[in-house]
Amino acid sequence: MCPRGSMDRVLVFGTRDQGSIPCGGTSDRILSMEWVIPQEVRETGKTLIEAGFSAYLVGGCVRDMLLESPPAGGPKDWDIATSATPDRIQELFPDSVYENAFGTVGVKTRSGNSATEVVEVTTFRAEGRYSDHRHPDKVKFAQTIEEDLSRRDFTINAIALDMAEKVPKNITDPFNGQNDLKKKLVRAVRNPDQRFQEDALRLIKAVRMVSQLDFTLEHETGEAIVRNALLLQHIAKERIRDEFEKIIMTDNAAQGMIFLEKYGLLPYVLLEVVSGIGVDQNHHHIYTVWEHSVRTLDYAARKRYSLVVRLAALLHDVGKPATKSGSGENATFYSHDAVGSRIARDALGRLKFSSEIADQVYHLIRYHMFYYNVGEVTEAGVRRFISRVGAEHLDEFIQLREADRIGSGVPKAQPYRLRHLLFMIDKVRKDPISPKMLAINGTDIMKVLGIGPGPRVGWIQKLLLEEVLQDSRFNTKECLLNRVQELHARTDDELSTLIGRAERTRQEFESVQEEVIKTKHRV
Repeated sequence: MCPRGSMDRVLVFGTRDQGSIPCGGTSDRILSMEWVIPQEVRETGKTLIEAGFSAYLVGGCVRDMLLESPPAGGPKDWDIATSATPDRIQELFPDSVYENAFGTVGVKTRSGNSATEVVEVTTFRAEGRYSDHRHPDKVKFAQTIEEDLSRRDFTINAIALDMAEKVPKNITDPFNGQNDLKKKLVRAVRNPDQRFQEDALRLIKAVRMVSQLDFTLEHETGEAIVRNALLLQHIAKERIRDEFEKIIMTDNAAQGMIFLEKYGLLPYVLLEVVSGIGVDQNHHHIYTVWEHSVRTLDYAARKRYSLVVRLAALLHDVGKPATKSGSGENATFYSHDAVGSRIARDALGRLKFSSEIADQVYHLIRYHMFYYNVGEVTEAGVRRFISRVGAEHLDEFIQLREADRIGSGVPKAQPYRLRHLLFMIDKVRKDPISPKMLAINGTDIMKVLGIGPGPRVGWIQKLLLEEVLQDSRFNTKECLLNRVQELHARTDDELSTLIGRAERTRQEFESVQEEVIKTKHRV
């Protein structure tokens, strides 16, 4: 007996597949588990159908239901295509939003805490002219679901499921998208050149889908991407950023970057990393700058690190081409961390990433070459390191260092030295590393000295912190208040001299470590 279900259950049928369940003695097979359509989506479809209109689930939700390895948690986006025009949709759903000219109405649901608080319902559309390579010049509504599917981007997204079916197995698939799903292919609908010229964002979207689904690009579609790559210059940076971020956040982020380069899209997405292609390094690296960067990103993506760490992994050596001196195994890349951090921040700013993300990536790249050797760096040195990079960023620095190591071809992400650094960090983590962690604050200083706000308060705080960084045992209220009195007895010039001396001591510590790095790694 064939499985049966109501509108809230979808049993997806296709062609014969290994391990599938026979139905009714035919060649049909169930290709994926049954999915529960959210209540609010079912109600939206039911309302349209009862009003005399057709309603189909379309796009990513149908694709995800048909996948042999569906995404965890099932489809995320539920879209409905209908024969109802936007004005009729709004009449049926008074609490809806129509703020575009493309036939898509946002139907608000009664589910206050659902992931589908708004269901997008779009009137069947026909093909039209796209002068700006992004939006149709004029929207023309269509009469059938087949005509609507014909203007969609890729065959695996041009599949529709009839919501009127009691047993919802009626799939409309005019471009054989189910077959491409089985072959794990991303193929453009009909003429790929036309599809990309209509909407150039589809160029990078194709790579994103390949990365997300772990598919490959169909040959003619890939060739069309190469031919039309320059059309990306017509697309707003924010839209490119959105697709690029989705690529970076997949497990196959490295493969996505390789495809962006292979199909000529990389210069229009992240030009700065192009300069690393073919740039050999010295005898400490077996890969080019580009290869190393992609391998570093690959580790960060496989470990499911944050967006900031993944961006830093890709861009951490972006300053090397500009700072390279010499060639072969004796090549040097002095100050590539400082140069690269600025390049990365500018690049992310151009892609309209938030200043917060750009600044965090800058910070990680600027200090990613931190040096640590057992027996050479003291607890005071570790405290200064934490003070410089920020305790809140420590985990990200360690993650980037691990990714950098694996991206260089070494077998261990955490050698003994790095494990020992983690031990030292844990040992001093609760020690004061900022003015806020001192046993006294600015108010205490002003009270004991009987003075008001002024630069001397800040000077004294800075000197107290430097002394506590050197030896955390001095961080008691009694010790610090006594020291406040001693420092206040100094003139402004004397305080300035002490601050300068403390700064030079800190810089000398850091410069020694930098010289060790430069000598060892020629960076």
